[in-house]
Amino acid sequence: MTFAGLRLKVYGVMALTLLVAACSGAEDGDQEAVYKAPRYQAPTVDEQQVNQRDAESAEPGSQRDLELTAGRRVFFGYDHYDLTDQAQRTLRSQAAWLKKYPQKNIIVEGHCDERGTREYNLALGARRAAAAQRYLIVLGVDASRIRTISYGKERPEVAASNDSSWARNRRAVTLVE
Repeated sequence: MTFAGLRLKVYGVMALTLLVAACSGAEDGDQEAVYKAPRYQAPTVDEQQVNQRDAESAEPGSQRDLELTAGRRVFFGYDHYDLTDQAQRTLRSQAAWLKKYPQKNIIVEGHCDERGTREYNLALGARRAAAAQRYLIVLGVDASRIRTISYGKERPEVAASNDSSWARNRRAVTLVE
C-alpha cells in the first residue's frame, strides 16, 4: 500500500467519523431539548372559565352542559399518563357532574401527539384514558358507566407540528353517551 492510498483511507475514515458524529449529535440535541422542555405546557384557553349565559342555556345532562360546568379535556405531559393537579381538578368536576346525572354514561378517549409510532401512541392513549377512568372511579363514579378508547395520534385536535400543538393533542376527552 502506498502512502497516498493510506492517506486516502485515513481521510475516508475521518470523514465517516465526522458524518456519524454530526448525525448522532443532532439526534442527541433534539432529545436533550425534549428533556429540558417543561413536562407539561398548559393550554392557553382555560376551560374552567365559562360564560354564565352559555352555562344556563345548555340542556342539563348534555355534552355541552358537561363541557361548560366541568370541562371535557385533561392534558398530559410528553410521554406521560400521570394526572396533573389541573387534570385532577377537572376530573373532580366531572365526577360531581356524573353524580348529578346518574343515568348518564361516558366514554373517555385517550389521545397523543404525532410523535412516536402508531402502536406506541395507541398504547399511551389507552393508558391516558385508563388513568382518567381510574381517577373517576376513585371519586365514586361507577365503573360500569365509563368506557375508554384510544385513538393514539389518529385524531389530533390541532394539526400542527410545534410544542403548543403537541401539548393540546396530549389529552383525554370525556364524551357523554
